[in-house]
Amino acid sequence: MKHISFVLNHEKVELDVAANERLLDVIRGRFHLTGTKEACGQGECGACTILLNGEAVHSCLMLAYQADGADIVTIEGLAKDGELDAVQQAFLEAGAIQCGYCTPGMIMSAKGLLLANPHPTADEIKEALSGNLCRCTGYVKIQQAVELAAEKGGSRS
Repeated sequence: MKHISFVLNHEKVELDVAANERLLDVIRGRFHLTGTKEACGQGECGACTILLNGEAVHSCLMLAYQADGADIVTIEGLAKDGELDAVQQAFLEAGAIQCGYCTPGMIMSAKGLLLANPHPTADEIKEALSGNLCRCTGYVKIQQAVELAAEKGGSRS
């Protein structure tokens, strides 16, 4: 076991983790933040995407101890004071939600992109979302949502 601490959705947390415990399992199982999904478990689908120190990462590929000292934001941590984040709001306005399973990962990938690049091109948006799979859409409305979020200042955290 290893004792770690990190900031999770703006609150410092501390816990003991096993050497082989994935960050995804800690987020879902220990903190009950179920917006972070597991689908493939191999980093191929993006359903488990979180922000780690402001960058979009697949939490299924990280061991929990690797998050020691990090700042982690999950989909549950984007909204502030009951107000949706600009990216979340843009997904609603653009109708970029189908069944919803991939939506948290898509939003977190989009947020990571906009934090790094507040005014991405269409190709940069496609590249940033390329690690996220959706079985319900053709990605057009998702890309439109990211463009809308960029227009509305979605890079603000």
